Amino acid sequence: MAHHQNFMYPHVTQHEQRVGNARQHRVSGIQQLWKSYLFQLQSQAPTPKRIVCTREVLYRPLHYGREFHGRISREEADFLLQEGNGCYLVRESQRAHGQYTLGLRFEGVTKNYRLYYDGQHYVGDKKFDTVQDLVADGLITLYLEAHAGEYIAKMCVQSRYEQSPYVTLNSYKRKLRNIKSEKRRCISRQGSKSNSLKSASGSEDGVVSQVSSMDGSITGDLNVHHFEKPHNFKTHNFKGFPWCDLCGNFMWGIIAQGLKCEDCGFSAHRKCSENIPNDCLPDLKYVKRVFGMDLTTLVKAHNTPRPFVVDLCIKEIENRGM
Repeated sequence: MAHHQNFMYPHVTQHEQRVGNARQHRVSGIQQLWKSYLFQLQSQAPTPKRIVCTREVLYRPLHYGREFHGRISREEADFLLQEGNGCYLVRESQRAHGQYTLGLRFEGVTKNYRLYYDGQHYVGDKKFDTVQDLVADGLITLYLEAHAGEYIAKMCVQSRYEQSPYVTLNSYKRKLRNIKSEKRRCISRQGSKSNSLKSASGSEDGVVSQVSSMDGSITGDLNVHHFEKPHNFKTHNFKGFPWCDLCGNFMWGIIAQGLKCEDCGFSAHRKCSENIPNDCLPDLKYVKRVFGMDLTTLVKAHNTPRPFVVDLCIKEIENRGM
């Protein structure tokens, strides 16, 4: 039977077309892991617009610029902020000397926040180098909470770890590590059998050899990747466009957008991190030190039944005859 070529691509064989379709299916599957809804919303959030004070203000703090309007009332601030969404200013409280308020206009409403400074500006947990960055991050959060509050509340609860981007993209790495562990166990079992055959029955050397072979069989049957290990999450300032490895959604904001595991690189929303099991797979790309690390992290990172520091200590003790 004649071999029919692709009508649209006459120089592509049917085999090449099937391979191309399979590759395209895998790529589209990976793309579906990441959800762009929150990313699109962040791009629609209002941008900060500073309301500049046109008069001379005495005793203006050095860490504030021309957005500082001195001691004005809440009503005066509300009038100045009516230019539109994203407008902001800083004023000194009329009730408490030395306390400052950030006035921010969002969707036709003026919001007031107590503003603090300790080398960085903050109104909550996040700290920023400039008031402009603080307002930009706050506008993004306010906009997403207003337009996707229900979606954000459900995205962490409805996410399944087994179907997460982290598990999907790391499945090959886990399989490869399991294969290496299985090979190591087979080699260890073969070594244990040969040692037991060579040992002389009843002699002291034979007892030592049997003990060492027992130790080898015990460690050889261990799969270190079955050990439970919690993730070592820390607040992280992500660069570029960060995505949650659990729910696949965009992590919004300018700084401190979420948490990152310092041992394996797992990135997650703070709320999503509460639903992640103790399944950390440490990577030597992140684990760069030995001392001060827990032993489970070391054995899983180096894929060995015992931490190599323990083997070094045992060897040193034997060399000293202790």
